[in-house]
Amino acid sequence: MGHHGSGKSTLLHLIGGVDRPTSGKVFIDGKDIYKFNDDELAVFRRRQVGLIYQFYNLIPILNVEENITLPLKLDNRKVDEEKLNELIKLLGLEDRRKHLPNELSGGQQQRTSIGRAMITNPSIILADEPTGNLDSKSSEEIVKLLEKSNKDYKQTIIMITHNMEIAKIADRIIRLEDGRIV
Repeated sequence: MGHHGSGKSTLLHLIGGVDRPTSGKVFIDGKDIYKFNDDELAVFRRRQVGLIYQFYNLIPILNVEENITLPLKLDNRKVDEEKLNELIKLLGLEDRRKHLPNELSGGQQQRTSIGRAMITNPSIILADEPTGNLDSKSSEEIVKLLEKSNKDYKQTIIMITHNMEIAKIADRIIRLEDGRIV
């Protein structure tokens, strides 16, 4: 948590291997991820990190199923149809799996984004304001999905939020101010 401009998204991007630090190191699972070359860093991101953005970042010409499986295809991995079906059911998108993003509600788009983040079984899911553009009912559904991911699949969830009610469900709240943990 923190005010706009406090460094929350930057910290998330550093943890996820999206941005490179100007100084310091980032250790994930005992490894300094910025010692990886660009190809190794890309593989780390695809296999170890699931990213959920506030604005979904879905590919407009891909349907729900294709958006969810994109990380596997980029990694030349076979899609486990049983797992995909289970995930789509968990996300409540069974009747929307062939729909394009512009045919989905905001909540459905965000659930698709979460599916894309979860399909590779990453150890870490980074969520940047995943409920920021959603109504309260959709926000509650997204938070429940992330809780389930944490508890059932043992995934670490690091989430940015301005919503104190959502933050209260976390095991730990870290506050940032001017780029520093306070």
